[in-house]
Amino acid sequence: MTYCVGLLLDAGMVLLSDTRTNAGLDNISTYKKMFTFEQPGERAIVIMTAGSLSVTQTAIAQLQEMIDDPDASGERSIMLAPTMLKVAEIIGRTLSHVRQDIDSKMEMAKVSTSASMIVAGQRVDGEMRMFLIYPEGNFIEATPDTPFLQIGEHKYGKPILDRVVRPSTTLEDARKAVLLSMDSTLRSNLSVGMPLDMAVIHKNDLRVTETRRIEPHDPEFTKMSEAWSDVLRDGFSAIKI
Repeated sequence: MTYCVGLLLDAGMVLLSDTRTNAGLDNISTYKKMFTFEQPGERAIVIMTAGSLSVTQTAIAQLQEMIDDPDASGERSIMLAPTMLKVAEIIGRTLSHVRQDIDSKMEMAKVSTSASMIVAGQRVDGEMRMFLIYPEGNFIEATPDTPFLQIGEHKYGKPILDRVVRPSTTLEDARKAVLLSMDSTLRSNLSVGMPLDMAVIHKNDLRVTETRRIEPHDPEFTKMSEAWSDVLRDGFSAIKI
């Protein structure tokens, strides 16, 4: 399984994904689930994936093939699409077609081909937008009322986001929020694992401003995790009933 989370804030977007893929208790692998596409000064797009690895890898490969095709149009290439809405439509259509194709081949094996994606980005003269793409190709969009989206094993990391994330949240606090959200998930679900990939897109930068790979035993992440545990224990002890 996996866990990916994206925050859409007034100051920019923060995205975080794990890299663990499970195919049984004795078959645990690491695969990148965050993919960046950018033309600095014109557009920046980040895609995070969850679900069937064969579906998501094929969909990303097809999206890249359209980007590399000199004859592709804005109806097929996410790097030529005129709006982020059109980008989401292209990705949703690609994901749906790939899932249906692989599903027909795997029907007898009864193997799940469900997959979903988070798509975040901004193009020149457009607003920052973030979408959750469902396996069927339809999608929903992050809004000021719900400024974050999650895919995969999201239930463990959701409470802290519900409590602290607002559109006005700073990028510094947003980094902390997604990391603590991931920390909660890592502690509660073995199907989510390190290393982690983080990306930050500052508003109107039109490029992926920051990227970071967080390896197991990363000292900063470990220190933050331990500090959070201490705060929770202290807070729990302080509550009187």
